[in-house]
Amino acid sequence: MSSPSPDLATSEPEAPQGGAFAREHRALTVGVLLSVGMVAFESMGVATILPVIAGELDGLAAYGWGFSALMLANIVGTVVAGHRADRSGPALPLGVGMAVFAVGCAVAGAADSWALFLAGRVLQGLGVGAVMALAYVLIGLAYPERLRPRMYAIVSSAWTVPSLAGPFIAGVLADWADWRAVFLLMPPLAALAFLMTVPGLRKRVPAPEGAQAKTPERWWRSPLASALVLTAGTALVLQAFAVGNAYGAVAVAVVGFALAVPALRRVTPEGTLTARSGLGAGVVVRGLLCAVYFGSEAFLPLGLQSLRGMSPAASGLGLSAGALTWVAGAALQARWEAKRPNRARDMRLGFALLLAGVAVIAAAILVDAVPAPLAVVGWAIGGLGIGIGFNAGTSATLGLASAERQGEVSSSLQLAQALSTALAAGVGGGVITVAAHAGAGTHTALLIVFGMTAALALCGLLMARRAAG
Repeated sequence: MSSPSPDLATSEPEAPQGGAFAREHRALTVGVLLSVGMVAFESMGVATILPVIAGELDGLAAYGWGFSALMLANIVGTVVAGHRADRSGPALPLGVGMAVFAVGCAVAGAADSWALFLAGRVLQGLGVGAVMALAYVLIGLAYPERLRPRMYAIVSSAWTVPSLAGPFIAGVLADWADWRAVFLLMPPLAALAFLMTVPGLRKRVPAPEGAQAKTPERWWRSPLASALVLTAGTALVLQAFAVGNAYGAVAVAVVGFALAVPALRRVTPEGTLTARSGLGAGVVVRGLLCAVYFGSEAFLPLGLQSLRGMSPAASGLGLSAGALTWVAGAALQARWEAKRPNRARDMRLGFALLLAGVAVIAAAILVDAVPAPLAVVGWAIGGLGIGIGFNAGTSATLGLASAERQGEVSSSLQLAQALSTALAAGVGGGVITVAAHAGAGTHTALLIVFGMTAALALCGLLMARRAAG
């Protein structure tokens, strides 16, 4: 087990005998649950009703931006909030993030055009990035080390459980009332989450000593500027797949990488781009875990529906199975952590299970002799793997960070998740587009996509020990 750094160990609060819901932690724990839960509900709910929204607001021609606008803004919110937390403490950026999220939901819910709806999605993304990054900061700073693995598991359940109910509830609201109700439910929940978490944070987690005295960076190297450049570069890389000719696509992708790579170096711990043992490798492992899981999951329903003829409801069972076993895997790893911790082992096991899950769903989708419903079992295996690996990786990486760097490292982990998910889904979608233009078909495209995510799982297996420090 990797021990926390001396700085973190000396600054952490006294460990009371109670658990995460003991009196001294209860309000903050419930606030974190509510904060993450509202983000999860909104995210999964909007994914369900976005076709209805795009149809009503004439946005079908730019449908993909309903997702991309939020995801790219998420990168900016994550970086800025994490770095601000290291300078002034988490209370201010968390409060601002919740407020921006609530305003974004109100704008999207009141939108009468696709452009205004996308503006709301950008604001939501800024808030989501801040809330998710700072949830882990709060765990690292406000809870004793023995409770942190349990809290990481609770955060996983706070995301996963609403993701099961969100699509159904959003669909019912869209059918019986109006799709706008999904967004307009969020501001009151954000206000309640704010009251549960923010007012007492300044006293419980004060600003780091001397943080305000740090030498200010030149504006073009600031976290905000770097996050904006990283977002623009990533957007160009993904847009390259839509360019009509090969030379143009390569040129756009090269410009995108030229912008994104230096910016990524500035907003992640030193050694991230080379996967240096410790913090750098920990950030890379988070990215690999999410690329494998979300990059495979994004194409599971498409494959089952287009190649195996399953209904949308039936193909969605695989997603639900993965969500449920993610919670189970996180809880299982937290139990192992309390009894006999070995984070490197747990991360390797997580990647191995993910690799097995990808292999099973690929076979169920691409091989006619394999029963299609086996994909549900396969993604239950994948969900167990992400639950174990995600929990172990988060514990290992934040355990290596000093108290003064919790915001930076937490935002880097969340950034790796957002960036790798956007890239995996975007590249997979690009592969399908290119395959269609080349006449290769969906079968060939999905074979490439699942081969790509399987290769990333193998990379994670090799890197797990480096992430454990």
